[in-house]
Amino acid sequence: MPEATSKIGAHESASAASASFSRAIQDAIDQKTKPLGALGRLESLAAQIAQVQQTLKPTAERCRLTVFAADHGIAQAGVSAFPQEVTRQMLQNFLSGGAAANVMANTLGVEFALVDAGVAGPALRRPGLASVRIDNGTHNSAKRPAMSTAQCRRALREGRAIGGEPGFEAACFGEMGIGNTSSASLVAAKLLGLPVGRLTGRGTGLDDAGLARKRRILEAAAARTPAELDPESALREYGGFETVMLAGAVMGAAEAGKLVLVDGFIATVSALAARRLMPDVAHHLVFAHRSAEPGHDVVLEAMGAQPLLDLQLRLGEGTGALLAWPLVQAAAAMLRDMASFSSAGVSEQP
Repeated sequence: MPEATSKIGAHESASAASASFSRAIQDAIDQKTKPLGALGRLESLAAQIAQVQQTLKPTAERCRLTVFAADHGIAQAGVSAFPQEVTRQMLQNFLSGGAAANVMANTLGVEFALVDAGVAGPALRRPGLASVRIDNGTHNSAKRPAMSTAQCRRALREGRAIGGEPGFEAACFGEMGIGNTSSASLVAAKLLGLPVGRLTGRGTGLDDAGLARKRRILEAAAARTPAELDPESALREYGGFETVMLAGAVMGAAEAGKLVLVDGFIATVSALAARRLMPDVAHHLVFAHRSAEPGHDVVLEAMGAQPLLDLQLRLGEGTGALLAWPLVQAAAAMLRDMASFSSAGVSEQP
């Protein structure tokens, strides 16, 4: 058989097997002791988990939140309500267990990991902190590329290794870095070919004057490059070391067969870049919540995503992703443990 014909046959066989497994998942859900569709989106979530794990008995016992921290040169242009040194101060807060992400992870039994991807200032050497510093913060992307090609590729590679680490079935990824909503707005604008103003919000709480200044700065930064860029170029020109590393971590987690709980605006932009770089990532993404940051709606719509929660969060750190973890656990338990009509001796609906 010619090689091309052999490959087509193998692809068709794999597609048939996938379709057959999808039907088996849906049959198993429909046979649970409930009216058809009564558990709504929990049922589609259970089906997604089963597909990712390739089993009708999925598990959701172990989850890890990894927070990537780094600084942005564009913060020096005045795009944030907070000074750049807050990134380093928050790094200390994470290490002390005082951040919202720490509290929620502890409450939900989720492992917490912290990565310094490039926080400005001397490198910190502390227990509980992985130092994977690409550089001492990025350049000011309003004037020049945020990072070099080599730095961008290293950040993706380091993130991929972190995301693929074994020991947990699901991954949440968070970020911390003053100026990173500006960076995410620019990356999203270039990936989607949209005006950056459509994706620009108040970030850490800018007033009207601050928001107007932020938009002017971002519009000038966007004007440096063509309206639309390929994912690596968008990340190199406007990304942060923490958000590029996060995109790599999404790819690594997907390659390792994990479910990825996607946090808010910034994490969703990183997930969009990861999906552009590796399309199969899409099957692994669970969009946790709808952020109050206006650009998030635009990116979610572009990705055809429907988040599980809408709590008006705009913190980042992976907090929204954490709050979706109990829903993932419930969905997996429903498919794995809930009785069927036949096993429970319950009459099916006509």
